[in-house]
Amino acid sequence: MEIASKYNPKLTEEKWYNFWQEKGFFHSQPDERPAYTIVIPPPNVTGVLHMGHMLNNTIQDILIRRARMQGYNACWVPGTDHASIATEAKVVNRLKEKGIDKKNLTREEFLDYAWDWTHEHGGKILEQLKKLGASCDWDRTKFTLDEDLSASVTQIFVDLFNKGKIYRGFRMVNWDPVAKTNISDEEVNYINQKGKLYYVNYQLTNGEKIQVATTRPETIFGDTAICVNPEDERYKHLIGSMVTIPIVNREIPLIADEYVDMEFGTGALKITPAHDLNDYEIGLRHGLEILDIFDDEGKINHLVPEYEGIDRFEVRQLFSKALENFGALAKVEDYDNNVGTSERTGAVIEPKLSVQWFLKMKEIAQPALDAVKSMDVELFPDKFKNTWNHWLENVHDWNISRQLWWGHRIPAYFYGEGIHDFVVAENIEKAVELARKKTLNQNLNAEDLKQDPDVLDTWFSSWLWPMSVFNGVLEPENKDFNYYYPTQDLVTGPDIMFFWVARMVMAGYEFFDKKPFSHVYFTGIVRDKQRRKMSKSLGNSPDPIDLMKKYGADGVRVGLMLSSSAGNDLLFDEDLCLQGRNFANKIWNAFRLINGWETANQEVNKVTQFANDWFDSKLSSAIKEMNSHFLKFRISDALMVLYKLIWDDYCSWYLEAIKPEYGQSIAKETQEKSIEFLESLLKLLHPFMPFLSEEIWQLIKERKDEEALIITQQPKAKEVDTNRLEVFEYSTKIISALRNLRNEKNIPLKEKISLYTENDYLFNLGLVEKLANCEEIFVTKDAPEGALSLRIETQEFFVPLGGLIDIDSEKQKLQEEKEYLQGFLKSVEKKLNNQNFVANAPENVVNTERKKQADTLEKIKLIDEQLDQLN
Repeated sequence: MEIASKYNPKLTEEKWYNFWQEKGFFHSQPDERPAYTIVIPPPNVTGVLHMGHMLNNTIQDILIRRARMQGYNACWVPGTDHASIATEAKVVNRLKEKGIDKKNLTREEFLDYAWDWTHEHGGKILEQLKKLGASCDWDRTKFTLDEDLSASVTQIFVDLFNKGKIYRGFRMVNWDPVAKTNISDEEVNYINQKGKLYYVNYQLTNGEKIQVATTRPETIFGDTAICVNPEDERYKHLIGSMVTIPIVNREIPLIADEYVDMEFGTGALKITPAHDLNDYEIGLRHGLEILDIFDDEGKINHLVPEYEGIDRFEVRQLFSKALENFGALAKVEDYDNNVGTSERTGAVIEPKLSVQWFLKMKEIAQPALDAVKSMDVELFPDKFKNTWNHWLENVHDWNISRQLWWGHRIPAYFYGEGIHDFVVAENIEKAVELARKKTLNQNLNAEDLKQDPDVLDTWFSSWLWPMSVFNGVLEPENKDFNYYYPTQDLVTGPDIMFFWVARMVMAGYEFFDKKPFSHVYFTGIVRDKQRRKMSKSLGNSPDPIDLMKKYGADGVRVGLMLSSSAGNDLLFDEDLCLQGRNFANKIWNAFRLINGWETANQEVNKVTQFANDWFDSKLSSAIKEMNSHFLKFRISDALMVLYKLIWDDYCSWYLEAIKPEYGQSIAKETQEKSIEFLESLLKLLHPFMPFLSEEIWQLIKERKDEEALIITQQPKAKEVDTNRLEVFEYSTKIISALRNLRNEKNIPLKEKISLYTENDYLFNLGLVEKLANCEEIFVTKDAPEGALSLRIETQEFFVPLGGLIDIDSEKQKLQEEKEYLQGFLKSVEKKLNNQNFVANAPENVVNTERKKQADTLEKIKLIDEQLDQLN
């Protein structure tokens, strides 16, 4: 059979992926086998593959392929998330390009555009994952806005509301003026920015002035009080006075509250209840008026006509200038401030009072806290336990409503204008029925009710993901749900530990009293060699598709895993993908070598038998070590064990040990054994390098569909002969030492050497003779005169060099090296004999010189020994 000289992934990847799909190897149905289930962290429906996805999904595919080969009924459920804020922003931008304003569309018209966008762009990332080799059960692909998933979300909302765990309230929220919706506290990133601190004088009605320091002079229009600490002696006599707001010319009270820090700024605060959470709390305590001066886009609204429609930051500049001209601006200082920005859009967050829906978290968070403490749910690495516990112990109520149209609409129906004039129901028919009971008005009908226009936070559907993908919410007794749930492993990034992972655990216990998964493996963040997070804006993130075209999917998978360790950031280097491609070629060439041997019916020689027995134990030892790493989710370590087993042990030592002399045949039994070992290695390799391993597996011999590598059983470890492993390892050390000697003394490999030593119980004579090209190994206490001494660990060996090297030339070379070292030693000792140097130089410098002295003396001693041996 003609085998190509080089492995070509372009010819194999699509071929085998199509084969696996056509034969249904990715698809799972409940049967008598134990289930092994993974649900994909659903990427945004409009997303494209980036390096973080590559890492995450490579790990998932390794786990699912390995489980499939261990006899589990493996099911990896793929899908995408509707991503309310991100998708709506993209649709709004597209509409703008067409000259269409969302404000001029009905909800239905806008949603038509959103679905068009989703159908056009949605699912692209899933197609890209196929290039990676992701063996998902594509027949089970889900979307968070699928009808059954949407119905699940509605049912859960109604259930929680009826339990009294969801409520509607007037709260200060984080408003994103670009997305025009509120976002949760966890979606706010605080960034240190250089700003200004403005000192503004306010006039009191008694003729005095009070100075206030603020970073936001534009909010002065919303001031409803000035506040000081009741214990502040500077201002005690002013408490209860009226203050006039500069330029605005509106009177507000001067109040006292213990919240005020007397040491910050001037010790006096302007209170703007509509635009600061702490001000809002003070306002509630003192019954202050609330004046919201911003619209949903962060522009000044109708309450300030002279600046209406102007952006808040532009107004800051304009109004600070106006204050200066008015004579009210005392001074301006530079000021570093932590500014809250939206994780979704990057916009500076505007605190805003709003009526929102909230989910009470304290009670439902407790089982998730207990689950990790009891290790019912295990986190890998476990360093994340402290973060998990801290967040859940200090959890706040979850703001679950968003002011968007794309998403799951809140199933609340209003029959009046009051904050509590609503009912919550699965549909309009039930809503009418409930509204009639609540109002005692039997004449109410569907036209009298108006559904809440807001949608639910995207994570409110994602937290049901492990349950809803199997329709567990709507049909909890269905076969799939009871077979596949709870799932086994979740692979995700620590950045969504709270958004998603913790909430899924809460949902599992809240609705089914079961954990949703047993293990959570947190991957690191993919960074470049300079430790910068990879991003399009920095231009430091390679295109994953381009990488796979260049190095092959297997090469990229190996490259990612070689640079990744559990929970630590991955410092990605494209050279590792090259290393992965070279690894593929190494395996390919090993197969070509074995496949090209001429075989004959002859006996297996002793060296080969020893190598076979050794590799049998070495393979079992590696399997045990890999299994141990997988249990701890040390997947990169498992790959490294396999990498060394294949590259060093199989391709180098084993194949060299059994390789026939040039032009000679090999025992048929030996070739068959080498193929048997290769097949075991391919089985271990398949989860990491699925395409290459399947290609070689199928080339070894003709196989039936049910014999495809993807569904074969992984090899199991046998008893390990540790003595044989030690003997072989020590033999390789001797061989390496003799090869180094040849290099140093320019002894050609074809020239045979003799070896003398006292005993042979630590190594295999035949193996050393073959791979070090020894004419004979003499086990004796009497070594010939002039033989070169080699110490390998505790044993001494002697190699006669007569006839192999030019003795006089070698002696001259050693003498020249000795003279150079003596000259170097002289300069070092001159420094050390200088008392000023020893007394005044730093201790580490003196110690370095002393080490140089000791090392040089040792080298001279070794040269003297070699010269003695040559004389």
